[in-house]
Amino acid sequence: MSATVDWTALLAAAQGAMARAYAPYSHFRVGAALLTENGLVVTGCNVENASYGLTICAERNAVFAAVAQGETRFLAICIATENDAPVAPCGACRQVLVEFQPSFEVRSYARGPEGLQQTTATLLPHAFTKSDFVKP
Repeated sequence: MSATVDWTALLAAAQGAMARAYAPYSHFRVGAALLTENGLVVTGCNVENASYGLTICAERNAVFAAVAQGETRFLAICIATENDAPVAPCGACRQVLVEFQPSFEVRSYARGPEGLQQTTATLLPHAFTKSDFVKP
């Protein structure tokens, strides 16, 4: 899978999205760049709210924007933060990422050159999916 992904371009897109993050409360800016199977790169950033429960993470923002554009099959997502070390997506984002495809590559980067590389399947083993619903 990673042979078809231009991680340098995806990281640049995630960093561009991170620059547009709205994080006046946590000051933790995050950007995400999601690559669809159709080759479209969809970005998202975290957007905080004074009512903190209404905040949305960069990863979910990118997924929801992709779905709004008719894209539901993903190859990869790249996440950028300003931390010293890369961070993995939160639990809510992990659940959203596996909704449309059970496994694709996730890479997270921070200020340093080292990245964190995993798949959605390793980030959320035994995920709850639509196949878990009881059929009437």
